[in-house]
Amino acid sequence: MAQDDPVVSAQWLHEHLGMPDVKVLDASWYMPVENRDPWEEYQVAHIPGALFFNLDGIVDRTTDLPHMLPSEEAFAAAISELGIKNQDKVIVYDGKGFFSAPRVWWMFRVFGHKKVWVLDGGLPQWRASGFNVENASPDDAVLKSNAANKAVERVYNGEQTNTITFQTEFQPNLFWTLEKVAHNVTAKTYQQIDARAKGRFDGVAPEPRKGVRSGHIPGSICVPFPEMFDGAPSLLSADELRQKFQQAGISLDQPIVVNCGSGVTACILALGLYRIGKHDVPVYDGSWTEWEAQSDSDYPKVTAPAC
Repeated sequence: MAQDDPVVSAQWLHEHLGMPDVKVLDASWYMPVENRDPWEEYQVAHIPGALFFNLDGIVDRTTDLPHMLPSEEAFAAAISELGIKNQDKVIVYDGKGFFSAPRVWWMFRVFGHKKVWVLDGGLPQWRASGFNVENASPDDAVLKSNAANKAVERVYNGEQTNTITFQTEFQPNLFWTLEKVAHNVTAKTYQQIDARAKGRFDGVAPEPRKGVRSGHIPGSICVPFPEMFDGAPSLLSADELRQKFQQAGISLDQPIVVNCGSGVTACILALGLYRIGKHDVPVYDGSWTEWEAQSDSDYPKVTAPAC
């Protein structure tokens, strides 16, 4: 395990599983069109001792945008209910290998917790390595996951929460808002990278969410998130990742901000960039779903293939 690398291997986790300062989170989440229930799948099979992190529950309850970053207080309350403390090493995985787990890795980092890693290849790689899964959820694990969601709700309702045992320290440099992106469209200080598929980026393939047009933020560059990993799936080496970004026309010595459809897969790009030494890449949380909903005159869109 290296502090400057964002992933750990299935072998490493297997050797350290059960240690008191190693906490494992199943952060599986799927697109609405996939008709998969991550909570149900967690209860059927998960890495032994893992708790379920609800990406649609530990969220900002004041917006209609999907799974936006919660407040510091709400995140601290939820993580405290999961029994995670600041000295703990947090290992996050998901059911696809590399999809939603990097989002939770980013959330912990936004709130100042640096001891967080993604399981390289997630549950598929864990299974492929021949390691066991739990096929039942202990009552304690279910209670903790439910309590984390309820803690977020209580914070947003202004109600009393249980004792906070996890301290947060917000890192604003890792979190971008609509206004910051709008300013950057004009200023062009940061290179904007979009993690969505090329068809959606170019405006020729539909968005998965109803009522959302496809297209992209002016000046952005498309680097689809599957470019970050191989078929195993395993995160590519630093050299391979550098090559991917450079081939897309990205200058790695210049600042970068990432976005996607709703702030999930952009974090996979942030994970890849972290491996090559860019540890300060912000994610535009609202991403295309938020940008597309704004007035075209104030927030222009490119809805045809970029030249």
